[in-house]
Amino acid sequence: MLARTHGGAVASDVMYELPLRYKAARHQTEKGRIAREAATRVADGSVVGLTGGTTTTEVARALLERQGLTVVTNALNIAGELAIRSELKLVVTGGTARPESYELVGPLAERALDDMNLDIAIVGVDGITPAEGLTTHHEVEAHTNRTMLDRARTVVVVADSSKLGLVAFARICPLGAVDELITDDAADASTVAAIREAGVSVTTV
Repeated sequence: MLARTHGGAVASDVMYELPLRYKAARHQTEKGRIAREAATRVADGSVVGLTGGTTTTEVARALLERQGLTVVTNALNIAGELAIRSELKLVVTGGTARPESYELVGPLAERALDDMNLDIAIVGVDGITPAEGLTTHHEVEAHTNRTMLDRARTVVVVADSSKLGLVAFARICPLGAVDELITDDAADASTVAAIREAGVSVTTV
């Protein structure tokens, strides 16, 4: 992640994937605000899909006061937190675990998702731009996340402002597959305007 120089080091231009445990400490306040707003989109008794990520983990915590939810997730850390909550039904997809993101991905996960109908999918991303849509670091993870989106009536992206304008390696989907983006109020105004022009509702908190 660094290039060694005489007397120090400079950041590399390449966009690397940090392990989830390191990402959790970044933009914590913003992620909490985004998560609480996203939770208001989830009605009692609905079926909600959650992809992996630090912001979606905060959404999972914000949903604990909802009644009668069915939560479908491919994220091991989210499943671990929700498994002891008797007030909701937890469905975990199965699949191959990625240690960087704690997500279960691949054909097993996608076959499980193909048989489900979700009221809403709440999705974390590594980058979002008007041109490239939603992107993440790993191509198999991108495909599994797209499968979850395809099974949902409503798709909400949760991403702090640092993700706006970034493009990661693998495309999840174009912006046309997204209903709403929830981000924080530090988001670049021109990027927000361009995303809105692409037909996506944007909420800043």
